[in-house]
Parts: sequence; structure tokens; C-alpha cells
Amino acid sequence: MQFQFGKITHPNMPTCLLLFLTYLSFFISIEASQESDRVLNLPGQPSTPPISHFSGYINVNQDHGRALFYWFFEAQSQPSKKPLLLWLNGGPGCSSIGYGAAVELGPLRVQRNGTGLAFNKYAWNKEANLLFLESPVGVGFSYTNTSSDLTHLNDSFVAEDAYNFLVNWLRRFPQYQSHDFYISGESYAGHYVPQLAELVYDRNKDEKNYPFINLKGFIVGNPETDDYHDSKGLVEYAWSHTVISDQLYERVNRVCDFKLLKWTDECDGAMSDVYQLYREIDIYNIYAPKCVIDGSDSSAGDRMDGSNPKVQKNSLRRMRIYGGYDPCYSKYAEEYFNRLDVQTSLHANVTGNINGKWEVCNNSILRTYDFTVFSVLPIYTKLIKGGLRIWVYSGDTDGRVPVIGSRYWIEALGLPLKTPWRSWYYNNQVGGRFVEHESLTFVTVRGAGHLVPLNKPSEAFLLINSFLWGQPVPTTHK
Repeated sequence: MQFQFGKITHPNMPTCLLLFLTYLSFFISIEASQESDRVLNLPGQPSTPPISHFSGYINVNQDHGRALFYWFFEAQSQPSKKPLLLWLNGGPGCSSIGYGAAVELGPLRVQRNGTGLAFNKYAWNKEANLLFLESPVGVGFSYTNTSSDLTHLNDSFVAEDAYNFLVNWLRRFPQYQSHDFYISGESYAGHYVPQLAELVYDRNKDEKNYPFINLKGFIVGNPETDDYHDSKGLVEYAWSHTVISDQLYERVNRVCDFKLLKWTDECDGAMSDVYQLYREIDIYNIYAPKCVIDGSDSSAGDRMDGSNPKVQKNSLRRMRIYGGYDPCYSKYAEEYFNRLDVQTSLHANVTGNINGKWEVCNNSILRTYDFTVFSVLPIYTKLIKGGLRIWVYSGDTDGRVPVIGSRYWIEALGLPLKTPWRSWYYNNQVGGRFVEHESLTFVTVRGAGHLVPLNKPSEAFLLINSFLWGQPVPTTHK
């Protein structure tokens, strides 16, 4: 008998035995591939509770040598019965490992000064098998061997790579192929998430050429969605929350037409003045303190540079560097993920493919990204008709993607009203407000900034639980 990995042949072997041995070989290969990605001895990981997790690389373009890095946590109980949930951070250029996994909704949170990890009792993998992806290529540990890839990044490029990642990841972990699948994310993932959902939705209709992925819906937090409404909401929020003067507010309204893809010089100047005032506070959580480490101010606003005027204009329009309840947490994440023992345990940077240090946000991507999509509202209209479950949530102290702008663009969809605007509750307190439209639920989170799972972890956990299991948020005191 001749034996090759994944292939067995023998001239006199019965067909049924041949098939059995071939399938057995296949499953042994799959198990070996998964186990090679299992995370063991992660520095600083608490010994209890036990956590089953995997990380590594998935090729998305063999010819270009392009691979995306992932970190996957099995559900803490009954993983075979729980849905699969993908999380994406935005930027563009910010890491879902450094934000979503390590400081927001993952089960292991980086501690102060990057010295270790603590268990997050509000981790979303209590309710789902939780998959984090560093996307696009060039973010975090994800890499390409073709440098020109980094000069062609746009929404379409990112969606195609994310789709290829998903298909190839499910080949490595085929036990999740039939699970209910949901996509989630925040900030500029307000583009990534619905665009990936649309790609999956469309290709599911062509099962001859594409594998079926059991997509059920998506949920996005403080999502950039429609440039006109988001920009309008940003300015109105700054004025209504006393960040800018009446005079500057009137000037912006006079010189800016946010329906234009490119702003005029007068509008750009006025908006620069708006952002300049936000440098004094944290635009991503306007009531939180700024990060001051060793006496140096490292707030979001102070990292909006650009020596090239065109780059500077793009950076100002596309500020993505986050802030939050502990505004120094990104520093701690960078200290932790740049440790060699951490990278070894996570099977990251195994061939030295990333240049320089691992960063929470890659500002070069922010500056070179080709922003070609003005609005993803047509995708919402399409996927709502397709019957997907869609939720949008918004921390109401975020100045960057404010609740005002989200309310504007949801209203612009013109959806039939299911239940009116009203309060929801957590621990006998108002957790926020919500409104239900046909096929879309909008929820606000009171006192949360741009990163809701960081600022309000218990409330965020309640939301994801309600979303995944198709339940309404609580409307009575408990």
C-alpha cells in the first residue's frame, strides 16, 4: 500500500475502506493543523479559568505572499453549540488584537505596563466562538511579501482579503463551517463589516464556485457609515457639548458641504480648527482624562500629523487613533505584544515578516488608504431586504463618530418603525436608549465612548448576548 498525507492508494483495496482511510487522513491533517496553532504558555495568562485559544496566519494571496494574523477563542462552554463571531477593528490601520482582543471584549486583558494578563469576566466568548482578525495587511502581525500591496489598500481590497481569510480559516477549522456566523466591529469597521457581509451574502448565492458560509447578521459599534451624516453629526456634537464656539459652528455650516467627497480649502481649514480644539481632550471619550505618561501628552489629537498638506487633510478627515476609559491602555498593549516570548507563544512574526515594532495602529496605512466609498447605506438597504439581523450601537460620549450622526443616517434609511425610542436598563439604571426598526435595531450606551466594550463592559456584554440570541434589551428594572 502506498500512503501519502491526504491520499491513500492500493490496487486491491475495497472502495469503502479506501474512502474511510482517505477521510481519516484528512481529519488527522486538519487536527494537526489546528493544534499547531494552539496557544500554550502565553506569558502572564492566569491559570484559571481554562481558556482554549489558537492564533497564527492564514494565507489570503499565495502569489503575493499575503497572510493575515488571527487570534481565536473557543466559547467558554459548549463551543459546538455556540455561534461563530468575527470581530474587526477599524482605523484604517488599527489592530483587532491590540484593541478588541486585548483591552475590550476578549477573555484576556492586557494589564498596566504590559506585564501580564487578567481574565475578563465580560468576555464575549461566553456567548460565542470569538475570532479576531488583524486586517488589512500591514496591520499588527499581518504581512505581505509584495510591498506594492500596501499602496493599493481600499475598502474593496480589504473586503476581498477578509473573505479569503474567512474561507481559508474555515478550512482549517471545518467544525465551525455550519455554525451560525455573525460579523462585528467598531469605528471604520463600520465600512469593513457590512462590506464583508455583502460579499458573503452575494457569494453564498453561487455555491458552485464558493463555499456556503452560514451568515446570519452583523453588529457594529460607533460605526463610520455615511460621510455626510457622520461629518454633520461630528460638528453638531462638538457644538452641543461645548467643545466649539457658536462662531466656529456657524463658520463650518457656512463653508462646508459634507455631501462633497472632497472638502474645499475653506471647509478643511474650519474643520482643522474643530479638531484643534479636540486636541485638548480625548475626542473618543470626551469626559475621560487624557493619557499622560512620564509627563508627556499622548492623546489622540497630538498624533494627527502630516508634513504633506494632502496627507494632513486626509488624516484630519480620517482620525482613527482611539481613546478610552484608561487612555494609556494602547501603550500597555504595545509593550506586551512586542515581547519576544509573547510573539513566540502566539506564533506571530515567525519569519520576521513585520518591519519594526508591532503597533496598535499603523499610521502609514491611515495616510495612504484610498477612501473611495462615501457611504455604505446602499449595502444596509440590500442586506436588510436579504433578511439579515442588523444591530448598531453607539456610546454617547464619543465625539469622533457621535450618536447624532448615527441617528441621522439610520433615519435616512427610511425603515418602518417597529418599537419607538425608549430606555433600556442595567442594574436598575438606564443603560441607554434604543429604537427598533424593521430588520435594524439601534442602541445607545449611556456614558460610553468610542470603545463601548472597554468603557461599559457589562452593558456591552448584555448587548451582544441580546443580539446573538435574538432577544430585546431589557426594558424594565432588574
